[in-house]
Amino acid sequence: MSVAEQKLSHLTAASRFDLCCSGECIRTLFGASHITYNPRAEGCERMLKVLLHGACSYDCAYCDVRLQRERLSLSPDELAGTFLGFWREGLVDGLFLSSGIPRDVDLVMQELVETGEILRRRGYDGYLHLKILPGAARADIHDAARVANRISINLEATSPDRLGGIAGVKDYRQDILKRQAWMAEEKPGHHTTQLVLGAAGETDAEVLSCVADQYRRVRPSRIYFAAFRALPGTPLAVHPDTPAWRARRWYQADYLLRDYGVTPDALRVALDEEGLFANRDPKEVIAAGNAPVNVNTAPRRALLMVPGIGPKGADRILVQRRVRPFTGPADLARAGIRGKAAGRHLTFGGGETVQTRLVL
Repeated sequence: MSVAEQKLSHLTAASRFDLCCSGECIRTLFGASHITYNPRAEGCERMLKVLLHGACSYDCAYCDVRLQRERLSLSPDELAGTFLGFWREGLVDGLFLSSGIPRDVDLVMQELVETGEILRRRGYDGYLHLKILPGAARADIHDAARVANRISINLEATSPDRLGGIAGVKDYRQDILKRQAWMAEEKPGHHTTQLVLGAAGETDAEVLSCVADQYRRVRPSRIYFAAFRALPGTPLAVHPDTPAWRARRWYQADYLLRDYGVTPDALRVALDEEGLFANRDPKEVIAAGNAPVNVNTAPRRALLMVPGIGPKGADRILVQRRVRPFTGPADLARAGIRGKAAGRHLTFGGGETVQTRLVL
């Protein structure tokens, strides 16, 4: 393996902790080769994920990049040229570029932006996601937003106190929240963030407050959730792993908040006395405590709270029931609704018709 291949292998492997889609699946190009891509990334199907620098001077207790002693890196020109080669061969169609911070944040940010500018000058018009580093200058955020389709900065934790327990160098309010506000101004609707679940010992109630504040204050297009994994050699090496299902439950909860119009207060019903989600779809937990919904008279917001009914299904129900009321479970199929998923929480009827609950 050449020196360039060794560097690329290291820098793509080190990028795996930055998420660019929910439930992402990392695969390899060229069979057993070292290049990774993501076939389910948002914005493109095949995402090359790579770090510009593979070492970092920051002290995040859960991160293995801080352990790297070999300061492997690629120059903006090297990385742009390598990616363009893959792109022109039809092997990848998007780039997710992040970096460790081995030295001054401003210098690394300028290199990230320079990489994007080289790609655009050389004819690349595809998807580009650039990571914004904590403490980045406003001018660099402006330039990153100009050249990239999407930008992101990782919150990692839910509050200054929680972050302080796992990363002493970063200032939560100044280095992250302030920069995130700038990102929202520079790239509204096209910026994301990420939380690491369990590393700092936060409850789901804390996560809910944090996520609700995010959507209210800076309106990220997505929030990604990573279940903490203990890595050998890090200060949290003996910290218990977070079960993968916790991240899945948070993606479900996030959909309710972001796409279904569920309020944070309504979602808190799904939390237990310790402020935690059980390993059960939060939507099912909430629905179990509500009265059955009449499919022919319920407003859209009530239909959305029925398990098995999403935004498209609710809209189809609203249209079709004006033409012909739903009289039983068989009618749900014409709206694309799975009867078994919705059945425990629906009734049928309307006007003077006696309601009957769907029995499975």
